[in-house]
Amino acid sequence: MKMRRVTQNDLDQAIQKVNRSGGQVNHYIFITTEPIDENIEIYAATLYELTSGIEFVVLDCIGFLRYFLHLFHRLRGQFLDEYQKLLLAEPESAVSQPLKEAFLVLRQAAESG
Repeated sequence: MKMRRVTQNDLDQAIQKVNRSGGQVNHYIFITTEPIDENIEIYAATLYELTSGIEFVVLDCIGFLRYFLHLFHRLRGQFLDEYQKLLLAEPESAVSQPLKEAFLVLRQAAESG
C-alpha cells in the first residue's frame, strides 16, 4: 500500500522486480490512498501484453475491496470484518474519514440488500 500517488516509475520498477524474481506472477497490485491518475490506469492496463500475461492494477481502498471480494467471494464476510477493523484503525492521514464513511455505507447497503 502506498500513501502517495502511484507513478509510472512505480509500475516500471514492479516490472523489473517481477523479471528479477524468476517466479510465476499472475497479478501485481498497487493500493493507494491517493487519487489514481487515469494515465496510470491506462499504462497499467498495457502492461498485460508487455509482460505476456501479468495483470498490473492500481486500486484505491474501495477498488481493492471490490477486487478481492470478487476473488474471495466465499470468504467475503470474514474478509469484510477484518478489512473494516484495519480500515477504521488507520489514522486520518492514511485513510480519510469520508472514505471510511463511504466504506461503511456501502457495506451496510450490501448487507441489507
